[in-house]
Formats: sequence, structure tokens, C-alpha cells
Amino acid sequence: MDKTRLKALINLLDDPDETVFGMVEKELLKSKDDIIPELEKKWEASFDEHSQERIENIIQHLQFKETKRRIKKWLGHSAEGRSLLNGFCHVDRFQYPDLNPLNIQLKIENLRKSIWLELNNSLTLLEKVTILNHFLFNINGFAINLSNPHSPQNCFLNQLLDTKKGNPVSMSIFYVIVARQLEMPAYLVDFPKNPLVAIVDAELAQKVHGTSVSSDVLFYVNPSNKGAITSRKEIDYHLKKHEYLPLYEYTEPKPDTLFLVRLLESMMEAYQTVGFTDKEDKIKQLLRLFKTA
Repeated sequence: MDKTRLKALINLLDDPDETVFGMVEKELLKSKDDIIPELEKKWEASFDEHSQERIENIIQHLQFKETKRRIKKWLGHSAEGRSLLNGFCHVDRFQYPDLNPLNIQLKIENLRKSIWLELNNSLTLLEKVTILNHFLFNINGFAINLSNPHSPQNCFLNQLLDTKKGNPVSMSIFYVIVARQLEMPAYLVDFPKNPLVAIVDAELAQKVHGTSVSSDVLFYVNPSNKGAITSRKEIDYHLKKHEYLPLYEYTEPKPDTLFLVRLLESMMEAYQTVGFTDKEDKIKQLLRLFKTA
């Protein structure tokens, strides 16, 4: 949209006629989020609360439309071409539309460097994971937010990095992002109640488990419990005891996209718990993107 037409439409946002406003709003919502700075200027210059509220609603609609566009584009890539970090950042935009992904990438890169200095090729995967756990949970103090478990803030990566607190889903996704940046073969497992991280190595797994277990998972990590390392035997025992069947549904790695779905589901539940039910419909719209991908 050219600047002259944009300014003319924005000036009409003060018009008291609801029909005129409806037409103007419809035209503005066809635009991308690059018109938001002009809308913000209009908001700052306005002294009418009703007009400001109209502008705020239009800005929020444009920001949400941009979030949907980014997630849809991310889902359009092949599984190999999808960065889990980028996907998490796109979900963050739901609450933080002005999020700068570069700031998040820089924080994670600094964390990666500090851990990488302690790693070397002679270490086993178990030793590498132990070092990763030490840095994340002991040195940096990342943990599940037990004091305020239902806070929506637990769902967002930028908040997790700032507060060192998250929920089981966000913490597990974060763990996999850092592990992969350290070139560890880490994948998410849809374990009941909280995701686990599977460390995968087909050759080693066969040596450890023998041919009786047809799985490439070497061992499991529980980011919700300070990275506690668990064997396949322990996982199977727990699942059978609580009658979670078939076992492979809860023990084998699943696509990254499923865990962004789990993240959005936990977000919706958190907003419902704290009374922000107005966000439910928008989250459902994002969830539908994953169903059609």
C-alpha cells in the first residue's frame, strides 16, 4: 500500500461512523505488519480512547497474522530444513510480537560456547550429556517453575532464558536445541505428562540392548528432573505399570512439530488457568496450522 493511501486510511480511524471505520479496518487488515509504525504514530497523536482502542486492535490483528504467516512458512520446509529454535521463536511471537530472534540466538550461542569448551571427541555420549546437564542445571540453574507452574510465561523461550524457569514442554524443547547445537543426536519423545529427550545412536544402541530391542535410542534424559538419565528398561517398566500402550508411542522419537503442538497446548491450558480465555481462539488457529501441514 502506498504511503498516501495508507495515511488517508489511518486518518479515517477517528471517524465516529462505524460503517466508515469497518471499511477502513478491512482495508488496513489486508496489509502486512510493516504498516504498524504508522499506526503507532497515529495512536501516540490521538487523545481519543476509543480511537486508540481501535488502533490497538488493528495492530494486534496484524501482529497475529504475521505470527501465523511465519509459522506456516516454517511448517512448509522439509523436516530437515526446520530449525527447532526458529520454530520456538515463531511461537514466542504470539505473546511477544516484537521479539528479536537474534538476541535469543546470541544467548544460546554463548551458552553453547561455554559448554563446548568442556567437550572433546574422546568423551562418550553419556559423558557429554552429563557435562551438558551440569552446565544447564547446576551452573546456570535452569529448572521447572514449581512456584508458579501455571504461568503462561513458562511457555516462552525468551522468558525461559531470562528467568531460567519453564514448564516440562518448554524445558525439553530448549534442552534439545542446546544439545543439537553441540552436535548431540537428541530427539524429543512424547512421554506421558512431560516430554523426554532421547539420545540416539543406532550402532551403540544395538550393542547395549542387543537385537531383542528394535530401537536406536541409547538412553533417555528427563529435563524436568535436572537431566536425570534413564534406561529403556526403566521407561518400559513405568509405561507398563501405568498401562500406557503401545510402548513405542511413548519411547520412540517424534517429529519436532509435535512438540510445538504440545507447547501451544500447554500455553492454552496456562492462559485458561489464569483466566485469559480470550487467547484460546487464537491459539486454536495456530494449532490448526499444524494439522494441515
